[in-house]
Amino acid sequence: MVDLLALQKHFILTHLGPGDTACDFTMGNGHDTAFLSKTVGETGRVAAFDIQPAALESTARRLREEQCPANWELYCRSHHLAGECVSGSIRAGMFNLGYMPGSGNKALTTMRETTLPAVEGALSMLGRDSILMVAVYPGHPEGAAEGEALQAYFATLSRYKLSIAKFQMLNSPTSPYFMIAETK
Repeated sequence: MVDLLALQKHFILTHLGPGDTACDFTMGNGHDTAFLSKTVGETGRVAAFDIQPAALESTARRLREEQCPANWELYCRSHHLAGECVSGSIRAGMFNLGYMPGSGNKALTTMRETTLPAVEGALSMLGRDSILMVAVYPGHPEGAAEGEALQAYFATLSRYKLSIAKFQMLNSPTSPYFMIAETK
């Protein structure tokens, strides 16, 4: 069976390596932040964003427990403000939309109003041979609307500058799926 998380990491690893800069635009519990930190290593840099102080605490704890290199900065800010914190280009960016797993607050989710500008900003941060991965959770109304809005936006972008793909289980329409945008 297809493991979507493993597939996401496979795509990221085709672009990201030691010494690179990456962003986790929705840090949550820090799983992606830890993955990015280990991938870019001691000489790389990772910036991670979330509006919930609990996300920063959980992520910092995970990074310490997993003995990640001290190459990360955690920001208690919305992902649409990432460009104010990160200078230069990035090789990889990750979004996991929806709510923070384990938070007990399914009402606090990412929203189209900030997600769309955040994704647009993230695309502008990508350098050559870079990737942006966006995981969508359509099992709740805002998640479904976010996914539709992102697909409509991605469809408007030049295929000469970006290669954009969607990976979804066709026989499970409310299951999570992801989209990737790769620079050419």
